[in-house]
Parts: sequence; C-alpha cells; structure tokens
Amino acid sequence: QVQLVESGGGLVQPGGSLRLSCAASGSFFSGNVMEWYRQAPGKQRELVATITSGGSTNYAASVKGRFTISRDNAKKMVYLQMTGLKPEDTAVYYCSYGRTSWGQGTQVTVSS
Repeated sequence: QVQLVESGGGLVQPGGSLRLSCAASGSFFSGNVMEWYRQAPGKQRELVATITSGGSTNYAASVKGRFTISRDNAKKMVYLQMTGLKPEDTAVYYCSYGRTSWGQGTQVTVSS
C-alpha cells in the first residue's frame, strides 16, 4: 500500500504561482503513473496532469501551458508547478498513485 501526502496549497492572487508537492511512502513503485486531480465545490473531480515513469506528461486543456508536473522517483515525490493561476483553478488538489492510492488533498484558493 502506498500513502500519499500533499502539501503546498494556499491562498494566492490571480496571476500568482504555487508549487504543490506529493510525498509517497510505503510500497511505492516508480514505474507507476502519477497524477494530479482537483475538485472544486459542487463539481466532479477532474484530472489535471499525468506523468509516466519515463517522464511523459499530459495535461487538461484548461491548465496546459500554465501547469507543469514532475516527479523525483528517488525521493518518491511528485510536484505540480502552477503559474498564471486563475480563480477557476480554486479547488482541492489531490495526488494519485496509479489511481489506487489518494492523498487527503491540499486546498488551493485563487482570489484577490
């Protein structure tokens, strides 16, 4: 079993940046896909970004060009660098390990 803990969320003004981190522990396998999801109030959870073991990435259209996902397998860490933040990016952000393990989430609020 893999445990995930997200951090780095907070309140930021529109146009600002945040870097989310996800720390994995337990039976972590570096070959697994890691993903970031988000869920805004009253909305379904949506996939934001994906990174494979080889470093290939994919992004939701709404964040492409603004967000960057990365991973450090040796440290069992996954990151989400977010720039150009918009109010519509406000949500709880979750890290996922192979869609079998999930963290508790970290709140991101974009507001002036």
